[in-house]
Amino acid sequence: MSKTAVLLLAHGTPDSVSEIPEYLRNVTGGRPVPDSVIEEVKHRYGLIGRSPLTSITLRQGELLSKSLKAPVYVGMRNWKPYIADVLTEMRADGITQATVICLAPQNSRTSVGLYRKALASAAQGIAIDFVESWHDHPLLIAAFADKLEAARAKFGKAIPVVFTAHSVPARTISEGDPYEQQARETGTLVAYRVGLPKQQWAFAFQSQGMSGGPWIGPTVEETITRFREEGHSRVLIQPVGFVCDHIEVLYDIDIAFREFGNRIGIEVVRTESLNDSPAFIAALADLVRQRGRANAKVTKATVEVTKSAL
Repeated sequence: MSKTAVLLLAHGTPDSVSEIPEYLRNVTGGRPVPDSVIEEVKHRYGLIGRSPLTSITLRQGELLSKSLKAPVYVGMRNWKPYIADVLTEMRADGITQATVICLAPQNSRTSVGLYRKALASAAQGIAIDFVESWHDHPLLIAAFADKLEAARAKFGKAIPVVFTAHSVPARTISEGDPYEQQARETGTLVAYRVGLPKQQWAFAFQSQGMSGGPWIGPTVEETITRFREEGHSRVLIQPVGFVCDHIEVLYDIDIAFREFGNRIGIEVVRTESLNDSPAFIAALADLVRQRGRANAKVTKATVEVTKSAL
């Protein structure tokens, strides 16, 4: 008899500043990392204390397991618990089938594609149902909208909103990657759900890499500046490309963008992250159940076709 489970995949993050050099080598696939980059990342981690990404993701897995009443595992691409180690654990537990969700709702070969590659090389013996993207799932949109509405209730309905996602190299998009379109669609759906007028929101890409070559934009700094020039004294950021707090939220937004805003005379605030909110766990649970129903229909159809051929 098959034994099914859910596997959540995330980027991973070091537990201490001293582990950053090894972590960055994992991120780059073993390519050398300039000392200046290592020191800058150490500086950023030092300012936020630590990244809670791993602990939050493990908590998301625990809550999802309770909701589904099924085993849920968590694997990281660049840090512990590594994807390969978690798959070994799953095989030892007798898991033969798994629905796999990358906790990056928008699909890009630079993120989701790398998770899938890491999964494929270590998933022997487990049948994988891999969710390619879920950027427009209605309950995900509802979860983001809940956080946005709470922030607008706090800061005022007239505050302009900047939806953000992590930038990627421009060449990635020019080669047909769907990431930019999906990221923008997520923001558009959230804006529509809460009734934001078109002139009151914009989309920007954050956390451009330190490597050479152009990255997609517009940047958050450019977008904040535009709202300041339009006369706004405060702007609200909602990162819809991330589902929990980590360095791109706690440093890039809470420190770097706020400091930038102070320099040009506009206050920068943000929505709370989804983290382990009930609405987000409900979105994950519904996504898993949808996949289960879809797979059951395919199996039933296959059986019926086989019977008719006999």
